[in-house]
Amino acid sequence: MEMTLCFPLLLLICSLSTAQHQTESDNEIIPHGKQAESQGRGPTNVSDRQQTGTQDIHAVLREMSALLAEQRVEMRHLQRENEAQTAKLKELDLQRTELERLKQQLQAQAAELITMKARSNVTEHQVEALMRDGEVKQVAFSASLLASGSGHVGPFNTDTSLVFRHVITNTGNAYNPNTGFFIAPVRGAYHFEFYIGAGGHASHASGAHLVKNGGHTVGTWSHQSSHYGSSANGATLLLEVGDVVFLRQWANTRIFDNENNLSTFSGHLLFTM
Repeated sequence: MEMTLCFPLLLLICSLSTAQHQTESDNEIIPHGKQAESQGRGPTNVSDRQQTGTQDIHAVLREMSALLAEQRVEMRHLQRENEAQTAKLKELDLQRTELERLKQQLQAQAAELITMKARSNVTEHQVEALMRDGEVKQVAFSASLLASGSGHVGPFNTDTSLVFRHVITNTGNAYNPNTGFFIAPVRGAYHFEFYIGAGGHASHASGAHLVKNGGHTVGTWSHQSSHYGSSANGATLLLEVGDVVFLRQWANTRIFDNENNLSTFSGHLLFTM
């Protein structure tokens, strides 16, 4: 744009210089020999040159005016474009600011979700732990000796582990009717009871003893030659997780059971420790 303005100004200066040079040349002293000739046609030539110079100046001025008008239009157009670009930049800045705000908000929400998830996991684990704790606190069982029918078990030459196969109650599933073992699911105090009976016999008594992890604790014994006789005992034991409790029949004894569940083994958790 600056070069466009400079060129008409240069033309104008050159035209003015040319016109001035021509005027000065006309005013110079003409030799005597040629003066007459100059006087014969001089006025007309000077006037023509002056008129031509003036016309050139006006033409340059008109061209400059047209160029200036065109440049004003272009400047207004550029100004409008500049204003539009400025408005777009402002809008982009606003959008960028809004995006940053949304980004920060999303990051905050993501952090909050992570925190909530962590809390939810902790709560879920606590609930599961409480449920497990509640389940293990509900431990109780009771079983009779024979799964069905009636009859005597024994006598045996040695002490023999008893398996009480008919399950009456087994809350917590700590008693196994296939092995006769009660396995402590939690550390605590447990109470056990057992009732042992048999028909009278001259040579064979009835009896059993409570075993904890292979060691004798308490027992029962009953012997009569006729009629039915029974005995009972019980104990409270402190058990660790995994301790095993079961009944063992004395050697050379008999134990009777029938559909009335006369010989039984029972136990339950008193409290955890």
